[in-house]
This record gives sequence, structure tokens and C-alpha cells, in this order.
Amino acid sequence: MSAEFIFPPPPSPSVAIAQDARRFPVRRIFCIALNYAAHAREMGKDPARGGDAEPPAFFSKPADAVVESGATIPYPTLTHNLHHEIELVAALGKGGADIPAERALDCVFGYAAGVDLTRRDLQTAARSAGWPWDMSKGFDHSAPIGAISPVAAIGHPTRGRIALSVNGVLRQAGDLSDLIWSVPDIIAALSRNVALAPGDLIFTGTPSGVGPLLPGDLVDGEVEHVGSVAVSIGK
Repeated sequence: MSAEFIFPPPPSPSVAIAQDARRFPVRRIFCIALNYAAHAREMGKDPARGGDAEPPAFFSKPADAVVESGATIPYPTLTHNLHHEIELVAALGKGGADIPAERALDCVFGYAAGVDLTRRDLQTAARSAGWPWDMSKGFDHSAPIGAISPVAAIGHPTRGRIALSVNGVLRQAGDLSDLIWSVPDIIAALSRNVALAPGDLIFTGTPSGVGPLLPGDLVDGEVEHVGSVAVSIGK
């Protein structure tokens, strides 16, 4: 017997798959904070790992924050300092809890280029006050993402250029080999916090060079061997 709803359920968020007419249904979006040393330093943090270093810190965005590459995003409310953060995104086709790092890559369906948009002024104010900063990250249209390239086609990238330009001017550039926590490390750590599942997206961190966006800006991001993402910032 099918369930009845008091109003029509919202459409399921999804992401394009490269060279495939089918779509990837999005269940949840997780992100890791400060996963490139140079970015950690530009944010005033210690990038050290190992020994007494803290475990990776995670935050999330709603599934319907995804934005198709090529779209125009309205400049978000309540901010005067919208920032770009280019990231490698891991798309999970399998899940589980307490996943060992040596088996974590078995969960990955594919990878994409994504942009973690951030209301930086809201984040800074929340951090200073000791408040949660969910609304600085998990707002509408805050997760642009390009088409997912399946592992079967590209393997598991561990090095390669990751970069973002605004209006044709390079802003961010790094290499996937600079990740502090690797994709297997991230999946293993995250699966100790929550049970992962097919459809989960994991944004794996951004290199240095994050900066402001203004209405009218054209944003182009790329991850070598993976794909690209492009959006425009509207009014």
C-alpha cells in the first residue's frame, strides 16, 4: 500500500553522471573542514596532522543545495562576503558504519568537481560567538557540482591539479596529493560518526586562495582527470 502525503513530496535531488543518461540520486552532503595545509593556514589554523592532532572535522549541507553545472545562482541573502571553495567530491555507491580505511574506496561510485560556497561573514561571526555555523555553509544553492565521473572510467585520483578561476582569473590552485586526510581516511572517519549510504556526497576540502564572489561573476572550477564545474553568480 502506497503512502499518502498531505502535499506532494519534493523532487529527489540528483547529479549528472558523465557519459550516462541516468542520474545519481543525492541522499546527503558531507564536507570536511581545513583539509589542505595552506588553506588551514590562511584561515588561521594549525594544519598539523598526527600525534596529538585533532581528528577531521565534518559539517553538512542539505541534499537540495546541489546546483547543476552551468546554472546561475542568486547571490545569497544575509551576506556581504560570499566565498568560493573548489573541491574534489566523492560520490558513494555503497555505504556502511565503521568502514576500515583499506576498504573505503570500495564504497566510491565516482568523483566530481564541486564548489563549497560559504557565507564567510556569517561563519566568522558564529565562530567568534561560539555558535554553530551551519547557516554559513548549508544555505540554498551552496553546493554546485559537475558531472560525476565513475571510478570504472577514471579510477581513484590521488594527485592532479585542482583549480578555480573567477572571470578568467586564477584564484585557487593546488594538487590532490596535498590532501591532509585522503579519501579513504575521510570515509573511514566519517563512517565512525554516521552510517554512510549510497547517494552520499563527500566534499573533501579546498586548497588555499578562497575569496569573495560578486553578482555577475563567472566561476570555473576543475579537477584534473575528474571533471569541471561552472556557475554564474546572479543578483
